[in-house]
Amino acid sequence: MRRHHFGTAKLAAVAVATALSLSALTACGGGGSGGSGSSGALEMWTFKQSHVAGLQAAAADFEKSAGVKVKIEAYTPDDAFATKIQSSAKTGDLPDVMETHSDGEDLGFGASGIAAELTSVVNDAWLARYPETVRTSGYVDAAKFKESQDDGSKMHGVKQGARHSVPFTIGTFGIVYANKKMLTDAGIARPPATWAEFVEALKATHAKDAKNGGLALGLKVPDTGITWLAQPLAYSMLGRSGYEALFGKDKAANWSSPNGVKVLQAYDQVTPYWMPGTQTLGIDEADQAFAQGKAAWLVGGTFTLAFLGQNGMKPDDVYAFGLPGDAAGKVPDPALGPLALTSLILSATSKQPENAKKWMEYLSQPEVAAKFSKASTDLPATELGAESSSIVGPALASLLDSFKGTPEGTYDPRRREFFPPGYKQDKAGAILVDMSPLKKVTPEQTGQKLTELTESFWATSQ
Repeated sequence: MRRHHFGTAKLAAVAVATALSLSALTACGGGGSGGSGSSGALEMWTFKQSHVAGLQAAAADFEKSAGVKVKIEAYTPDDAFATKIQSSAKTGDLPDVMETHSDGEDLGFGASGIAAELTSVVNDAWLARYPETVRTSGYVDAAKFKESQDDGSKMHGVKQGARHSVPFTIGTFGIVYANKKMLTDAGIARPPATWAEFVEALKATHAKDAKNGGLALGLKVPDTGITWLAQPLAYSMLGRSGYEALFGKDKAANWSSPNGVKVLQAYDQVTPYWMPGTQTLGIDEADQAFAQGKAAWLVGGTFTLAFLGQNGMKPDDVYAFGLPGDAAGKVPDPALGPLALTSLILSATSKQPENAKKWMEYLSQPEVAAKFSKASTDLPATELGAESSSIVGPALASLLDSFKGTPEGTYDPRRREFFPPGYKQDKAGAILVDMSPLKKVTPEQTGQKLTELTESFWATSQ
């Protein structure tokens, strides 16, 4: 699956499943070819086809500057990548460097011995190139170590204080994409700046073309509606404390409270304008529908832009911006907190670990990261500075702008400590889908159902 927010259990499981075979090879002194060998080219694998051109361009420059050739290969989709890693770990033919999902599969590979330990390699100067919010990605802090002790954890075996990856790309959810031509045809000259303007713009494009002028979102995966749309809206309307209280035990402040119902009523304003059948579409299917002109609007993530490009849409064809806030809310102009999405790991069996480390560090340099970003239509983990717009173009620059805000003014999807233990977003999302777009329940009834769901998790935790 292309999307990062659903976790990486399958690939992390591969890391665990291949641990014994890798250990056996090492114990026998074999280790296979270990990727490139000491005198050949470095090998790097990725699961993202959209990254290949940017990585190849970086590799050509790296060869000129460092005299080391890097061979880039992509194995897609994720299942094929997982199978390739599994078979190669058994035979000792892993590459020198791999791009993996962040804070899941990378640590699983570290636990299994596939990924080398990097603490002594990644110094403060290297880490300073990344936003502070993602610098700990790939590092086993106390929270991740505790998580690794849980039954069934795919990270079981990692050591606290170890680092097994460095961030490579970042992103977030709650990004709105709009078809520029459809908006122009409906008389809309610029992206909406507030939630009210967003609803009015939806109304205008839908009035212009009721069949194709609506909003797409892959609601077949129900947690998208609540995590990508409802929760950022709630944060804007209620501020951090009010938003977090929605998931608490206080009936005067949770989803069934006046505040909770107010958020659901605001969310319900988009109900008339959903693309027909959007609740039956997966995420990729919704993105493809938007790219095919079957919807004027799409809610996705920063990573969606590259996928749209693969389906025929150019960055200049769309407006891309963070979900507009409620002008009368506690956070009228919210920022979106970035997540580490993909990371780089060094294979523990690499025959050229020093060259591989140089390559990984090279990719973190701002000028290299900027070129990669433009070629891949993706956001690098490296901070690009004030001149990013002129480097990567307006669409990518607007995605970077969605990260700009104060800590209190930023909706951070990583923060979950206020949720009841074991809370399932997909169950909450399914309740929301019944309200919008299906219109089976009212906002008031939805608030009550969400409260009952939250209470059930709090009760179980006790």
